[in-house]
Amino acid sequence: MSDSPALPPAESTPALSQWERLIDTFIAPAKTFADIRRSPSWWMPWLVASIVGLAFVFAVGHQVGWSQVVQNAIHQNPKAMAKLQALGPGQADAAIQMQTKITSMTVYFVPVGLLIVALLGAAILWLTVNFLFGGQARFSEMYAVWFYATLPLALTSLLAIITLFAGIDPSSFNMQNPVGTNLGFYLSSDSAPWLINLLKSLDVLKIWTAILLTIGCAKVGKIKISSAAVAVFGWWILGILVSTGFIAIMG
Repeated sequence: MSDSPALPPAESTPALSQWERLIDTFIAPAKTFADIRRSPSWWMPWLVASIVGLAFVFAVGHQVGWSQVVQNAIHQNPKAMAKLQALGPGQADAAIQMQTKITSMTVYFVPVGLLIVALLGAAILWLTVNFLFGGQARFSEMYAVWFYATLPLALTSLLAIITLFAGIDPSSFNMQNPVGTNLGFYLSSDSAPWLINLLKSLDVLKIWTAILLTIGCAKVGKIKISSAAVAVFGWWILGILVSTGFIAIMG
């Protein structure tokens, strides 16, 4: 018999609450993504993002108005402006009214839209991590990673709400790029659309999100952080190039 003392059982990492996961996403993301392997729950970040998104929609409707939002979008798009000017006064007004009605209804589907976008984004990363880099992630884990990793994007809506109630000029508001966290925000509407799209994509909060997705993919997929970075940033850069190229071709 061995005289060596018995080793105490290894202590397991304590489970995180939903609120702890939420907070750790911003201050200790590795803890959050490690805990997702224990429980792939995703409802908390989805709920937070949905509430913030709906609050943003309410603020836009109250401070800017949907008719103004539509008119701004047209004025900020030279091609759309040219099409509107080609219509008669009555047809132009009818087109704006129709677009306003559609916009004012569809913007309230934020919670559903978040679920759909997460489904597509998580599926792409799950397939890439598992089949290209030999990962071991479950789809439910990657789905949860997506919701937690994209929480910084909710800050865009929070910052936009603050600027809206601080007294922003409604005629200058851009629903697609409401705050100056990217260089595209500071370009004039006369700039080339492809350049605006390119610089808009290089957003501080989007980069933060990409970093969080990288950490999450590495944790749940059990792959190297470098492989996860290739997966996440590779798809992100490809998306930027495709969208920018499409806009450049379409003029």
